[in-house]
Amino acid sequence: MNTLPKREVESHAGDRRQTSRAALERRSRKYGNVLLATALAGLIGFFDYATGYDFHVTAAYLVPICWSTRAAGRVAGLLVAAMCAAIWLIADNLSGHPYNHPAIPYWNAMVLMTSFAVVVWLLSAFQQRAAALEAEIVRRKSLEEANLRAERLATVGVMAAQVAHEVRNPLGSITLNLDLIAKEIEKLSGATPHSGEEGRVLVNGMREEVHRIRSVIDDYLRFAKLPKPERKPLKLNDFLDQKLAFMGSAFENARVELRTDFEASQMTVEADAEQLWQAILNLLQNSLEAMPNGGVLAVSTRQENGQARLQVSDSGKGMTAEQQRELFVPFLTTKPHGTGLGLPLTQKILTEHGAQIECASTLGKGTTFTIFFPLGGQT
Repeated sequence: MNTLPKREVESHAGDRRQTSRAALERRSRKYGNVLLATALAGLIGFFDYATGYDFHVTAAYLVPICWSTRAAGRVAGLLVAAMCAAIWLIADNLSGHPYNHPAIPYWNAMVLMTSFAVVVWLLSAFQQRAAALEAEIVRRKSLEEANLRAERLATVGVMAAQVAHEVRNPLGSITLNLDLIAKEIEKLSGATPHSGEEGRVLVNGMREEVHRIRSVIDDYLRFAKLPKPERKPLKLNDFLDQKLAFMGSAFENARVELRTDFEASQMTVEADAEQLWQAILNLLQNSLEAMPNGGVLAVSTRQENGQARLQVSDSGKGMTAEQQRELFVPFLTTKPHGTGLGLPLTQKILTEHGAQIECASTLGKGTTFTIFFPLGGQT
């Protein structure tokens, strides 16, 4: 049975408390702005009463109305608008201005209230539209950058794939010749008094470099020629349970504690099991490499908003903001022997599955990768 340890539960509780405090602070700021706007409306009303009809300050009531609407929303704006209309009516009655009919000031107050309400409605609608446009601009900019990267990769990929094939072909011959040289060194060292240790070291070094070149080429070809996924219904929790069980020794050797917290109800996603595991394995390996001295690796699943959410979190060294921006850019890596293709391959696999991946990281505290899958047959 998958359970969360006490420390993990306390951590989630701490996050909830922090979120609650932030929400309370936002509410307090809104109430503070509304109170200040109300006080300003009272000062304007007093000035209106004190000056009588020498100065027309009715338009000044729009200042606290717009202030409260912008700071606290449409409802707060309408409340302050009603207060301003009431304050104007009181100031007008106290000033003793003669009207032809006693109902005229009340009619004027109703007209003012209607005008104020229209201003509040338009201003709040403008704010909502501006926020929606800002979000749309950010989304389109992200899509444009992704399309630009895809176009560049498509152009370079065709040429680079052919070059990679041409480079990989002779590597087998080089490796075979290195094996033959190693055997000759063994024969010569046995027939002469000189030691063959130096030759063996050189051959082993060349063999390691050839192996590294082959690994880079294989990673690139896997990235450039990813086959179309054969998606089938997959029970996500059972799939993760089975795969993580085989990695027990790897976690133990890395002194990493695995913590799992899976959704109680079974979630089914449409996925190519082999490709999906390759994507998740890249994330797990990335987390293990971020914790060279051991740590905690948490894997959790949740169902929310019609999607299956998978999170992989580690307590490693984390990343800077610049590293996060370049996380999925091919061939960019901070690892001495990395190819810079692991996470771009993961993103490409998940995109082919209709999934999205996000990353949140704090330097010195750890990194969390979050994947959102469409449930069932959704795309």
